[in-house]
Amino acid sequence: MSIDVGLGVLVTFFRTVADLFFFMHILIKFRTAFVAPSSRVFGKGELVMDPRAIAIRYLKSDFVVDLTAALPLPQIVIWFVIPSLETSTAIHANHTLALMVLVQYIPRFFVMFPLNRRIIKTTGVVAKTAWSGAAYNLLLYMLAGHVIGASWYVLSIQRQFECWKIECTKEYNRTHSPSCKPSFLDCSTYGRPDRIAWLKVTRVITSCDARNDDDKNFQFGMFADAFTIEVASSAFFQKYFYCLWWGIKSLSSYGQNIATSTLSSETVFGIIVCIAGLVFFSHLIGNMQTYLQSTTARLEEWRIRRRDTEEWMRHRQLPPELQERVRRFVQYKWLATRGVDEESILRSLPLDLRRQIQRHLCLALVRRVPFFAQMDDQLLDAICERLVSSLNTKDTYIVREGDPVNEMLFIIRGQVDSSTTDGGRIGFFNSITLRAGDFCGEELLTWALMPTSNLNLPLSTRTAKTLTEVEAFALRAEDLKFVANQFKRLHSKKLQHAFRYYSHQWRAWASCFIQAAWRRYKKRKLALELARQESLYYMQLLEDGDEYTNEYLDDADLGDHQWTMFVDENKIGQ
Repeated sequence: MSIDVGLGVLVTFFRTVADLFFFMHILIKFRTAFVAPSSRVFGKGELVMDPRAIAIRYLKSDFVVDLTAALPLPQIVIWFVIPSLETSTAIHANHTLALMVLVQYIPRFFVMFPLNRRIIKTTGVVAKTAWSGAAYNLLLYMLAGHVIGASWYVLSIQRQFECWKIECTKEYNRTHSPSCKPSFLDCSTYGRPDRIAWLKVTRVITSCDARNDDDKNFQFGMFADAFTIEVASSAFFQKYFYCLWWGIKSLSSYGQNIATSTLSSETVFGIIVCIAGLVFFSHLIGNMQTYLQSTTARLEEWRIRRRDTEEWMRHRQLPPELQERVRRFVQYKWLATRGVDEESILRSLPLDLRRQIQRHLCLALVRRVPFFAQMDDQLLDAICERLVSSLNTKDTYIVREGDPVNEMLFIIRGQVDSSTTDGGRIGFFNSITLRAGDFCGEELLTWALMPTSNLNLPLSTRTAKTLTEVEAFALRAEDLKFVANQFKRLHSKKLQHAFRYYSHQWRAWASCFIQAAWRRYKKRKLALELARQESLYYMQLLEDGDEYTNEYLDDADLGDHQWTMFVDENKIGQ
């Protein structure tokens, strides 16, 4: 056996880096304030920030455990204690180092696991996402497998040396020469002539070969694999990954794959592996199941709700077309919100934070509505604060003509067909397609701006039907009334003119009035043209009648009475 100096330097470096984190943890705890226990009975508690009080409290509680976990004991043993011994050998270093490392793991576990719980409880960084939480717990499980596998390898080396030592003692007691000496088992005597002569005649190596089935005087038990498949003499990475696999396999199978000997120390190690596997594997499976289920909990909740909806529709015997529309709405709502109740989340937040979130979500979309683009930020914030999300699937009637209007709808995406018959007037029909940036239900704004508006909501003058899936923001009647009462700027003539300019209802009315005025103008113009033409015609007839009268008077001598009758008949003719 020999000590790998290069590997010792590498392990010392990484071990020192790990120790620095433990020392940083100690320094942080010397500066971490605490709540005075005596002040907790009065309410929230008083935060103690005095450095001296913090240090005294820490020194009396966890300082000893933290310091023991942070001390660089393995480095001191490797580079200072073992070289100073007169009879320092590789096996002595192996025993001392293994004992020191394993013993120091006990206070480190007392530091790591409470710290892990506090990190998750305080910040939630480790469990920020389900996959990161599952990966973190898997990493802790692999760390346990690393410790078990490393312990197995160290104990297997010790087991090999015990066999050599026993056979060496037997050979030393014999009378033949050269006999075995304990120093021959260390590589520091590799080139000595007496060791070379002993190595040619000794049976210590063959007697302690785990692959030798002829001699079973020494039981390797669970450590036989380290020598039967040449683990101990392999390269470092091959050796390490095999030991890691052995540790994880033993923990996952609760030690059932371990074949131990009757040696008490080996049996105790097997018991520790079995109990640790039961605890760590159960902890891993429980935490990973919790984290992974959290990713699908919302989806499973949506599936249960959809199943309940299907059962309800079958129980109520809804027509197939209605069932299909319900399924389409449920599917579209899931795609748009992923099953999250946005209103309940916003209601649980403080007012200022809720305003900022609503401003972030709605302001840019509301500004796309030309009518709102002319308002100031304060009025827009008040409107954004009261907007709620509205989802509608294809071929859904948002409002029908003649129904009360209870909300204004501002379209974000999708198309809506808006039509009217002007209260059912025969031969009248007007239709227009609303797109992103348009709005419907503008009767509600006119109602809200009226100072004498009562509780009766206005009636819709148009029918709004979705042509595609429509996502929009809705402003309810009571919210719009509140905004109109609080902000008098909505009553300004400029905003009202802008509202009428962008309102499709007012545009339809304007087009109808223009068409009616145009028809009246054309009719009046046609009547005047006909009157002008008739007047020209009768004037021509009158001129012709005057010429005829003059000729008739010249031919006949009429009395006064007859002349008067002639003139009256001509007037009647005109």
